[in-house]
Amino acid sequence: MPSGKTHDAVTFLLVAPTFAATWQLTKSFPLALIVTATFTFGGLMFGPDLDTHSKQYTRWGFFCHLWYPYQAFFKHRSRWSHGLIFGTLLRIVYFMGALTLASFLPVFLLAWHSGGELPNLLEFTKAWSSIGKFVRADLGEYVFLYGFVGLWLGAASHTLTDMAGSFIKHGRVMEPF
Repeated sequence: MPSGKTHDAVTFLLVAPTFAATWQLTKSFPLALIVTATFTFGGLMFGPDLDTHSKQYTRWGFFCHLWYPYQAFFKHRSRWSHGLIFGTLLRIVYFMGALTLASFLPVFLLAWHSGGELPNLLEFTKAWSSIGKFVRADLGEYVFLYGFVGLWLGAASHTLTDMAGSFIKHGRVMEPF
């Protein structure tokens, strides 16, 4: 399988074509910028190798701890982490859940310790909804779709590079891709 440096090089090599193709398709500079930024983020920090101690994982610094349960649950290079169909979607759902719990826990502990009113987890999900409405009002109705497309393309470039490396090394594409 290709090294982290190879995956990074592929990501950087595809930044300009991603921007150009998106701009050509959408005729929108902001949308092309969103897809390109999320593509770069997806390729460098939010890709399939978060299921192991990798370059992508270590780039999270202190926040890499958010990915421990993900690593424990998903086997490295499984169809759930490296899969083209569900990999990115599962990482987004996992990350949003982990971020919600990571923000909920300190607020809960502070309220419990100080004797204040304990927060409700449903309130946190409503906060995500409010953030989503604000972002869509500012950047357009389909901003999250374009962001997902960029993340997916960044992860797909990683998985397709792995598939090509597997084909070169073994003469066939190795499972689970």
